[in-house]
Amino acid sequence: MNPPVDPVNGPSETMRTTPDPRKTRFIYKLSAIIAGGMYIDGFILGSIGLVMPALSADLNLSFAWQGLIGASALIGIFFGGPIGGYLADKVGRKPMFIVDLAVFLMGSAAQFFVGEAWQLFLVRLVMGMAIGADYAIGWPLLAEFSPAKLRGKLLAFQEVAWYVGYLSSYAIGYVMSRAIHADWRVILGMSTVPSLIVFLLRLGTPESPRWLLNKGRMDEAMAIANEYMEPSDVRELEAERREKTSFRKLFSPEYRRATIFICVFWVCNVTPYFAIATFAPIVLESLGVEDGLAGALLLNGVVVAGSLTSMFLIERVGRRKLSIPPMWAAAVALVIIGLFAHISPLVILVCFVTFSFANAVSTALTGVYPGEVFPTEIRGAGVGFGAAVSRIGAAAGTFILPLSVDGLGAGITMLFAAAICIIGAVVSQFLAPETRGLSLSEASAPFGKAAVKQPSSDHAAQRRIGG
Repeated sequence: MNPPVDPVNGPSETMRTTPDPRKTRFIYKLSAIIAGGMYIDGFILGSIGLVMPALSADLNLSFAWQGLIGASALIGIFFGGPIGGYLADKVGRKPMFIVDLAVFLMGSAAQFFVGEAWQLFLVRLVMGMAIGADYAIGWPLLAEFSPAKLRGKLLAFQEVAWYVGYLSSYAIGYVMSRAIHADWRVILGMSTVPSLIVFLLRLGTPESPRWLLNKGRMDEAMAIANEYMEPSDVRELEAERREKTSFRKLFSPEYRRATIFICVFWVCNVTPYFAIATFAPIVLESLGVEDGLAGALLLNGVVVAGSLTSMFLIERVGRRKLSIPPMWAAAVALVIIGLFAHISPLVILVCFVTFSFANAVSTALTGVYPGEVFPTEIRGAGVGFGAAVSRIGAAAGTFILPLSVDGLGAGITMLFAAAICIIGAVVSQFLAPETRGLSLSEASAPFGKAAVKQPSSDHAAQRRIGG
């Protein structure tokens, strides 16, 4: 028997607090198919580092071409993120959600047939554009359907999926290269398989009710909301207002500090990670670790553990505690490597493990904050712009690292990476907001205008960036 419905106040308290299993299954399914895109992203970026030695020998690549190919997908994200985000805000999450993965699927298949450096660079550039678009489409879509109590965990899960994709491509490629001596084209082209699966699963995904409300399509929005969202979350949609999509709003006085925070936080997390992870075998071997490939595989397992830790703790301890202290820990680990690399390969490996774990904990928040701090009309653009800026750093680090290791040595290179972590920690200390427990409308309100739900009994404090 259904709980009683009060004709004045709506559903009873029992109805409001008892989740609908069908709607719960939907939000987890949506999270999984969005995570599929993140898995594919990690898959293609993980495989390039593994095949780089064979690829370089086969195509006779210079250090410059190694850096360009290693950074090609990251450069593509720089262009694809803002373009995909703007289109997601303009024409909708649903159509772009399918189109971007179709492009990625074609690029994955094309990797089987490349024969020259410029061809591989171009194919992976296009794939990177699709990945950037997927960030700016998938994360806003998930944030706009998720209840506040699950939003952080579901968004953080996207980074877990990225690391699992990175690790699995490394593991599969490791076995294929060592056991059957597979050609590097085959290893890269393996991303076609998960791409096809995720593409098929995404067919039929509903449009975001918040996006529809923002465009004035009230009836469509409420029909989808009532079908897929809990009553309490449907009522929260009343705070949604129709606003014009404008890329310039990211730099308005209301959202400028949020934009700065997202960009700096994202850059300082991913730049050292991409630079080190892409060339992990080369870096580890240059520092005295004999089997650099096996060491890199270990590091990728550690980052999965770090991202899982962040996912399970985020709704318990909040965002700030998982974003700031780990960046300091990562910086300390890199400083030790930079100053004491000559002592012992074991010390180096332990410090790399520490860096990888701590970096993964804070990097998981790059999948959470961008979807929370921007309003619906610029959420896609905000996520896309943040992804683009972050990939400037990641691409630069990936391009510069082999040149730096060759010219300055691995120790000095690690000190530069530590400095980047320190900058991120300092900026986050002043600008990172605490959005745990807030509705999406509250979390994305302009600076100083949303009520914070604190873990303590003080619910009247104001949301603030910096503390």
